[in-house]
Amino acid sequence: MADSTPQSQETLSNLLHETRSFPPPADFAANANVKADAYEHAAADRLAFWEEQAGRLQWERTWDTVLDWQAPYAKWFVGGKLNASVNCVDRHVDAGNGERAAIQWEGEPGDSRTITYAELRDEVSRAANVLTELGVGKGDRVAIYMPMIPETVVAMLACARIGAVHMVVFGGFSVDALGQRLDDSQAKLVITADGGYRRGKPSSLKPAVDEAVAGRPAVENVLVVRRTGQEVDWTERDVWWHETVGGASSEHTPEAHDAEDPLFIMYTSGTTARPKGILHTTGGYLTQTSYTHWSVFDLKPETDVYWCAADIGWITGHSYIVYGPLSNGGTVVMYEGTPDTPHKGRFWEIVQKYGVTIAYMAPTAIRTFMKWGEEIPAEYDLSSLRVLGSVGEPINPEAYVWYRQNIGGGNVPVVDTWWQTETGAIMVSPLPGVTSAKPGAAMGPIPGIDADVVDDEGNPVPDGEGGFIVVREPWPAMLRGIWGDDQRYKDTYWSRFPGLYFPGDGAKKDEDGDMWLLGRVDDVMLVSGHNLSTTEVESALVSHPEVAEAAVVGAADKVTGQAIVGFVILRGGGESVPDELLQELRNHVGASLGPIAKPARILAVPELPKTRSGKIMRRLLRDIAENRDIGDTSTLTDASIMDVIAKQLPK
Repeated sequence: MADSTPQSQETLSNLLHETRSFPPPADFAANANVKADAYEHAAADRLAFWEEQAGRLQWERTWDTVLDWQAPYAKWFVGGKLNASVNCVDRHVDAGNGERAAIQWEGEPGDSRTITYAELRDEVSRAANVLTELGVGKGDRVAIYMPMIPETVVAMLACARIGAVHMVVFGGFSVDALGQRLDDSQAKLVITADGGYRRGKPSSLKPAVDEAVAGRPAVENVLVVRRTGQEVDWTERDVWWHETVGGASSEHTPEAHDAEDPLFIMYTSGTTARPKGILHTTGGYLTQTSYTHWSVFDLKPETDVYWCAADIGWITGHSYIVYGPLSNGGTVVMYEGTPDTPHKGRFWEIVQKYGVTIAYMAPTAIRTFMKWGEEIPAEYDLSSLRVLGSVGEPINPEAYVWYRQNIGGGNVPVVDTWWQTETGAIMVSPLPGVTSAKPGAAMGPIPGIDADVVDDEGNPVPDGEGGFIVVREPWPAMLRGIWGDDQRYKDTYWSRFPGLYFPGDGAKKDEDGDMWLLGRVDDVMLVSGHNLSTTEVESALVSHPEVAEAAVVGAADKVTGQAIVGFVILRGGGESVPDELLQELRNHVGASLGPIAKPARILAVPELPKTRSGKIMRRLLRDIAENRDIGDTSTLTDASIMDVIAKQLPK
């Protein structure tokens, strides 16, 4: 019998057997930015390797020390000075690339804008001047509560330019969620918009800001972008973007900031009601985001058109819409709205319109496209695509293969990336010109990263066994702590395995030593003394031809400890699972994983509760399965789906 603690590694193993492997196309491998020798080069002298990558940036003062490591606190490129905004904008203009498109923006209603690097520099400079006029200085916190519009990028870079610390809050968050973050960060300024477009109509933002800043005197001004033109209430502290930034000087002389000066705070959900403010600084973060964007996506800035479909309110948007791509001089596509507005081919229409060559999106989005049918992307010319990426949670093999086949034409490398808000940048991923990638596997750490899978005692597990993913050595983009709470930082990430960073995820090494991520260990179900990962049961369900998407949770059960409850979206859109199909699905999972993994209940639902970043909120499904009051739904894309799902559950 397995150890009955929820964090036992004994059965933290993906029991699905995957034998497919896709080597890089020969011509891709021959012209790739990074070749196989990069791993050996980085391993020979890890700090020298990262020093070399830092050299890809423009520094006003070179560092004295590459790394100062006082566990669990790191300082990278100590004594070095640089400006993130200059690295993302000015240096490309100075290099003669001012006319290159920096942002190709597509609004949900169909309006679009192309912003060159020269235009972006002017707009960021104007915004920086206005922030200074509004009394924002180095170290002050600025909250950004915005839709997916270019001004959001401008606001972030203007903060970085003057040394203010930006704190982007996803525009779908509630008043309370915004207020919590304003209190914790003590933001001096809020930048917002009247609204944005979502699902075919204007969605207001400023009323939530008005309510959140009421009674919070620390917020001195609210800078408002006019996007939708809807009526908004106005107070003395409100300032229009178009009246101030629009009329400001485009001349701004940036100052260099210390490599360890704070760049931004990003709040992520915690196990307590209080969110965690993850702090990232400048030099190390920019070094790793820039390198990983160039290496993992094989970016050729002169010819590539890159699209990350995440929201800027999440870390994926920070690192791989803004700082990574722009530091490399890339052309970035931004899309304001949802993938089914005004039709279900919108994503592929955008790929075709802009000639997107690199696309990066979440597995949940990919499974949604699977549900809608392969005939939809088949209507569009996707031949420009040459690299596909996956981010947010482990991708199941069927979704990986569908993505590769129907979006990538069967010959495009897919990079399944593992990283987190806390790591700042990609940590584990195939390299598209090097790795023979396996569907569903994140494969191995990128060059310069020392990640491993360990057992309960912190010892490396042998190939073929599962455990916990850890990072052994500090990395440049790592979080520098939790804003205002050092003890929580130590307790959350460094207490489980002394000396090792533990992010909370389970993983398996296959027989070749390649890594398969299994999701968070708190998404492990304990069934009759056996630990089963939600990922493996979900993958088994989705591999059945009738199932488009699945989420499973463990619900309390007097006999087995926990019983597996599956929530599935059926390909035919059925509202219930017929008895015959129910038995077939249970047997299908049993055949894949063994009888212990058969779900006790399987419910058909129209949608799953997801955040805008694409993560399934399994804790809310657990609330429903155990007939509890549903917890906080503020981070969901559509909170009303919980009521719909609750009605599906037999009482």
